[in-house]
Amino acid sequence: MSKQITGNYIYDVYESSENLSKTDKDLLAKAKEVLANAYAPYSNFNVGAAVLLEDGTIVTGNNQENAAYPSGLCAERVAFFYASSQYPSKKIIAVAVSAKTEKMPINVPVPPCGACRQAMAEFEIKFDSPIRVIMSGESGEVFISPSVSNLLPLLFSSKNLGK
Repeated sequence: MSKQITGNYIYDVYESSENLSKTDKDLLAKAKEVLANAYAPYSNFNVGAAVLLEDGTIVTGNNQENAAYPSGLCAERVAFFYASSQYPSKKIIAVAVSAKTEKMPINVPVPPCGACRQAMAEFEIKFDSPIRVIMSGESGEVFISPSVSNLLPLLFSSKNLGK
């Protein structure tokens, strides 16, 4: 006999970035700014990420592709790994993600991929603190999740490794 467990996730929907707090609006603007420097010659899908640390420092990243596709890295992981290498003891408070492509306008929020969600969740666990995720396209609605774990139910963690 089995039982079924259902879960819920929650996120706030804003009509546009104009409706965000100044901090969130500034963080999203940084993500949109750095997506212009993405190296995406294969997908032509530029992604930018901006990470807010507890002391107000903002660290940015953009996607870096490679002809050997698995060798590239998403914008979120570039930003998170840089933050961790340069500011290892500073808690990550929030991340903003945005994307742009010449193929079509992106008017829907762009969420982090599964690998990025897993990598970002590690930092929620490390600091025992939620990381807000701000998701946007070029224009249109903005989604804000109160935490990475909210976007990744049943995440793999150190508990699965017996730690």
